[in-house]
Amino acid sequence: MSPRPLFPRLEIGARLLCWMVLALVAGTPVRGAESAPTASLIVVRGAGGEKDYDEAFAAWAENWRAAGTQAGARVATIGGTEKPGADLEAMRAALAQESPVGTEPLWVVLLGHGTSDGQAAKFNLRGEDLTAAELAEWLAPLRRPVVVVAAFSASGAFLAPLSSAGRVLVVATKSGTEVNYARFGKFLSLAIGDPAADLDHDGQTSVLEAWLRAARLTEEFYASEGRLATEHALLDDNGDGRGTPASWFRGLRLIKKTSDPAVPDGARAHQIHLLASPRERDLSPEQRAERNALELELAALRASKSDLAEDQYYARLEALLRRLARVYRGTKSGARD
Repeated sequence: MSPRPLFPRLEIGARLLCWMVLALVAGTPVRGAESAPTASLIVVRGAGGEKDYDEAFAAWAENWRAAGTQAGARVATIGGTEKPGADLEAMRAALAQESPVGTEPLWVVLLGHGTSDGQAAKFNLRGEDLTAAELAEWLAPLRRPVVVVAAFSASGAFLAPLSSAGRVLVVATKSGTEVNYARFGKFLSLAIGDPAADLDHDGQTSVLEAWLRAARLTEEFYASEGRLATEHALLDDNGDGRGTPASWFRGLRLIKKTSDPAVPDGARAHQIHLLASPRERDLSPEQRAERNALELELAALRASKSDLAEDQYYARLEALLRRLARVYRGTKSGARD
């Protein structure tokens, strides 16, 4: 008979569980990182076309800039102030200056209008537009965490070209055919630093949490105005290029099973935060990498729960949680708890 697991039928957030089992885990604390590596944030404000749109995109860009500055990230803003027609080259140059490797994410945030003719998808800039193919080419050499926020109309056409393992993509529309002005960018620019979006109450708002809040607020806007929704945001972070809608989530948990046996969308996005909590910053790059890998194993395990015997599932769950607890036990805050 299999031994009874210590945590039968445990279905709450993995990080909260880790802290619950800290008392059971022995280990020598190790010193956390003295100074964390720095994330990069490139905010690109596209061509507005009309005054109202231009002012809206400027406000959204300022929300991102303020959040990035508060987080201590290296922030570059493009569009609106440079010489008209130079935005595409400025964006290429900004990406070229980024280190291709590292532990901290590079955020690329695109705010504005987009188009797609079924062949080429474009983000509208002042002057020459940015194509999905160009952006995919510029991002290809990067072997560090990358978050791309495509908050513009027809941005769903950017999903497949940009999807890649280890990359988090957020798009405002489900396809290139949703071509109307996309309001999702406004709500996401507010949610990324909003404590109210912190669904698991760990003191920080992840990409997943901000996306879920922004998607819900976008949906509520159309409902309150009595309008047919013309944008449906998607998130892709498992590299399958298909994306997942917010309606498939209940809280932070994906409630619809996909045909893909890989880790479901959302797990990686929940590991990345622009404004990290003190406990998150207490993790060294090595500890964070180990924690992230274990959390992805947890997500894969939960996705395969129906294929496993109950005792087998909970035994594996307990083993992973113990390993996660050891990671946190090795931090400065873990040593004090």
